Amino acid sequence: MYDKTVRRRRAALLIFLALSIGLLTVYFGESAGGGLHAVQRGAQEVLAPIEEGASRAFKPFRDTINWIGDVFDAKGENKELKEENARLREDLAEAQTAQREAEQLRDLVGLPKGELFPQATEPVTARVIARSPTSWQSSIQIDKGSSDGIEEDMPVIASGRDGGGLAGKVTSVGSGTARVTLITDESSAVSAQVMPDGAAGIVRPTVGDPDDMLLDFIEKGRRVSEDTTVITSGSRSDRFESLFPRGIPIGRVTRVNAEERELYQRVHIKPFADLKRMDFVQVLTEPGISDARAALP
Repeated sequence: MYDKTVRRRRAALLIFLALSIGLLTVYFGESAGGGLHAVQRGAQEVLAPIEEGASRAFKPFRDTINWIGDVFDAKGENKELKEENARLREDLAEAQTAQREAEQLRDLVGLPKGELFPQATEPVTARVIARSPTSWQSSIQIDKGSSDGIEEDMPVIASGRDGGGLAGKVTSVGSGTARVTLITDESSAVSAQVMPDGAAGIVRPTVGDPDDMLLDFIEKGRRVSEDTTVITSGSRSDRFESLFPRGIPIGRVTRVNAEERELYQRVHIKPFADLKRMDFVQVLTEPGISDARAALP
């Protein structure tokens, strides 16, 4: 029984195959107006409405599938674009940081050192590794310490306007790090002198604004002009004993207030050092500093 069924199916397959080959031969052999071509056209006309209806019926499903595919493709592209954007931002930040650090190092090396500037034998360049979080306690931590020849009270300079100038002094030292108290700290006071007039006073911070400092105790009779340079005086007075050698640039006079009822003028200066954007500083080491301290009266 099974063998007969198989033989019948094979015979039917051979018959259909032979008919197909025969029809194809006749179809391609006859002219465009032949009978098979006419049957084909009639079938197309009959089935065309059905095909169009089916196409319209399934169009929402096709559109939905295409939309889902587009959404997944868009999400993938969006993720790639975000990752690329993040990489570009990182590259830009690294390039900007490297450029800023290079500029600061160049300014430190090229800091104007006139005849009055203390001649330290080996200024130590250090990177800023930490900053104080408040304006009342203005300090930084650097990555150099006693093993690099740094001691307490040594002056620290930084780059900035007109090449840079005094940033602060070393107040505590470890073997590989040191703490620097900035001139904007509330405890800071620097014995200073206006050049070239010679009027002497004390530079103190105005807490909260590192770009504005006061040169106090300048008597009314002493003429102080705007845009003149203020340097460390390297001398002590009844009010303050200087721990800085003479000749380090501090800042430039921006304005002078002389109230009639006040005994002293209020001289405002803008520091040369950019105290808000320091990445590198330079510590002025021995022997120039120790010789200057020893020379104090």
